Amino acid sequence: MDIKDNVKPADALENSVVYEIPRVLPILPLRDNVIFPYMIFPVLVGREQSIKAANFALETSKFIFLAAQKKANIEDPKKEDIYLDGTVAKIIQILKLPNGLMKILVDGIIQGKILNFTENQEFFECEVEIIVPQEDDKVEMNALIRQMTALFKEYVKINRTIPAEALNAYDNIDEPDRKLFYVAANITQNIEVKQKILQQFTIKDQLYEIIKILNSEIDILKVEKEIEHKVQENIAKTQRKFIIQEQIRILQDELGDDEDNSPELNRIKDRIKKAKMPKDAEDRALEEFNKLKKTPPMSPESTVIRNYLDWILEVPWNKKTKDNLDITYVRKILDEDHFGLDKPKERIVEYIAVLNLVKQMKGQILCFVGPPGVGKTSLGKSIARALGRNFVRVSLGGVRDEAEIRGHRRTYIGSMPGKIIQSMKKAGSINPVLLLDEIDKMSMDFRGDPSSALLEVLDPEQNHTFNDHYMDLDYDLSQVMFITTANIKYNIPLPLQDRMEIIELPGYLDHEKLEIAKRHLIPKQFNAHGLTDQKINFTDPAVLKIISEYTREAGVRNMEREIATVCRKTAREIVLIQLKNGNGKKSLHNIVNEDKVIEYLGVPKFRRRKTDKEKRIGSVVGLAWTSVGGEILNVDATVMSGAEKLILTGQLGDVMKESGLAALSYIRSNAKALKLNPNFYKGKEIHIHLPEGAIPKDGPSAGITMAMALYSSFSGKAARSDVAMTGEITLRGNVLPIGGLNEKLLAAKRSGITTVLIPKENEKDLLEIPSEVKDGLKIVPVEKIVDAIKHVFYDEDKPKQSKTGKKK
Repeated sequence: MDIKDNVKPADALENSVVYEIPRVLPILPLRDNVIFPYMIFPVLVGREQSIKAANFALETSKFIFLAAQKKANIEDPKKEDIYLDGTVAKIIQILKLPNGLMKILVDGIIQGKILNFTENQEFFECEVEIIVPQEDDKVEMNALIRQMTALFKEYVKINRTIPAEALNAYDNIDEPDRKLFYVAANITQNIEVKQKILQQFTIKDQLYEIIKILNSEIDILKVEKEIEHKVQENIAKTQRKFIIQEQIRILQDELGDDEDNSPELNRIKDRIKKAKMPKDAEDRALEEFNKLKKTPPMSPESTVIRNYLDWILEVPWNKKTKDNLDITYVRKILDEDHFGLDKPKERIVEYIAVLNLVKQMKGQILCFVGPPGVGKTSLGKSIARALGRNFVRVSLGGVRDEAEIRGHRRTYIGSMPGKIIQSMKKAGSINPVLLLDEIDKMSMDFRGDPSSALLEVLDPEQNHTFNDHYMDLDYDLSQVMFITTANIKYNIPLPLQDRMEIIELPGYLDHEKLEIAKRHLIPKQFNAHGLTDQKINFTDPAVLKIISEYTREAGVRNMEREIATVCRKTAREIVLIQLKNGNGKKSLHNIVNEDKVIEYLGVPKFRRRKTDKEKRIGSVVGLAWTSVGGEILNVDATVMSGAEKLILTGQLGDVMKESGLAALSYIRSNAKALKLNPNFYKGKEIHIHLPEGAIPKDGPSAGITMAMALYSSFSGKAARSDVAMTGEITLRGNVLPIGGLNEKLLAAKRSGITTVLIPKENEKDLLEIPSEVKDGLKIVPVEKIVDAIKHVFYDEDKPKQSKTGKKK
């Protein structure tokens, strides 16, 4: 049906419409509501153009057109922001409020539609067409009204926001269109949905639309009511349970009888009595237990208290293991597990000897410092096995929070004790061996300094009253044997170093690695690769070839990997031979020699540097220490015409560069004593180079080597290639002590050196050097630089003067 069939001008309306409605009406845009015909409704107006429209309507015919905005958040709507379908209403009353707003009471008269807008600039004004309600088939209309009535009654019954009196008012309405618009006005829906009712132009279509809206709303309200019912039911259960628990608690308090406690609470109390804690710890545990009894189980505080009690009860307070005080047995176990490492083994044996005499000794704090792979962690396990104690390892690498050591306070959610208390719980005894691994890898940030928290743990005078933030109780750590490990001593804070006995574990020498491979690594890999029943033998030269040409390390980890590679390839060969010959699992004899090592591992990865037998002026052999052992260090010096300066190359550090400057200054200041031309450096450019420039080098121990290289260049004498040296020098010509003597002597021996010059003050260290290293070496202690010249150069008794000296 076309809209024109339902539209009549105002002068053509019948007497049922009492009011004479003008064709042109001012428009009042509504932001948050839709007003239907036959409804009296207050409207709050605040926009200037709306106030002008209302005043104009009041001064003329009192009629105004009410149309809803498409979007309520638009403050200054345009014509396209207003729905064209709306309601013609009459202003009954206007009330001006103190805040400048205007409250208008309007009476909806009839449905209308905007035909077009006028050119009024002050407010919206339009030409309106009136939509006259028409009734269709009486039977269908009655059916639709009955269905709408039933749905509306159900809707009012479910919806709490609509009072029951609304049904009484509905029943007093007879006209179908009035019933329709009354229901539409009472539905809780948004503007867009309500507007669809005004966009229908017959009562039948409007009834269909409102029935569809009512059905949708009733379905939603039923689901909401069902959800609310379930929530209320759960809340009621919880409240009922809480009330009953409170009643039980009050009755128990009145009776004062612990027998009515739950079985779980009784078990906790029995555990507290059997734990044999110190008095202050037991008092705290009972205090927390009484709190737990009075706290509802559903309360979050109950979980916090329960966790706290569990930690107190699971940490050992008096349980300890019995130490094995047999010195012979302890030494046997230590030797079984590790080859070498005499210093730490001797220290443990001394500890056992003291325990035999005093029976009680404060916990010892040992610190093993050494490069990776030398057995620091495994030595800690071996010590625990030898003593018969429980072993716990705590990794401190990357720890940067102080609470990781001392725990979090119980006020925080998810708080727990620190690593020390956790380790004691894991150990299950008060005298375990506790290994704090990688103590030099800790760092600090805004959360605190964990190394400072360890000061109390590693102090024998304080750790008997260690206080964890979570437990807030004094805990005795005095019977714990602490062992710490580190790769670099200088990364450990000085206060921590002061509390520990530092035992340095140098890198293994070649003969030590050979024994470790034969005793431990090869049997371990045979077992891991199923070669135990096979007759496979590693020759010593093969193992030494793996050590010298396929690994370069202080420890034995890479060597173990290379041995594992050989074992895998050997296993593959054995399986292929067995399949070919049909021998099944019959063992085969196989010898792994040097040729097999090259076949399995390929081209050697490293080479051992040998000294050059050719006599060269300005080239001297030095000795250097690295993290993977010792190396020989060639120092080359040359003199040429040019600017008077010293050039140092080879990626040298500041300390090594300063050693070169000190060597040159010494030779210049002692030229006469060294039988050199006093002006030997005039017009000369001096260059010192250390080969393998890609490798950074630093340290003061190359000072004497640089001095000898410079002397060789200035004097024209060739240095002996079978002599190596090490030592720091001063401007007075003194040779100062150095470190890493063991590794340096081994490097000299490997490289074919026969004579080694060392500082006089290092002579005492030779007592600790193994005889395997010293055999075949002539070790000469020197106190002054001049003392080294006669050992380094040929024909020292008949020195040759340089050409410059002869001319003079």
